Amino acid sequence: MKYPVALIRTEEGYSVSCPGLPGCWSQGSTEEEALANIQSAIGEYLEVARQLVDARDPREVGIPV
Repeated sequence: MKYPVALIRTEEGYSVSCPGLPGCWSQGSTEEEALANIQSAIGEYLEVARQLVDARDPREVGIPV
């Protein structure tokens, strides 16, 4: 799956966020570094989200038991 990102040049380098994943952002000294860092951050974000869903009690999400 592809996620659009917002890349902004700053005084220190680049700031990058993923608007589709609240709180998912990173930075880098160069554009390339910032994009590599956000790619890693997106992967980690999605892994944590999967773990949280897997840890839920099935009754909490409306799945018949």
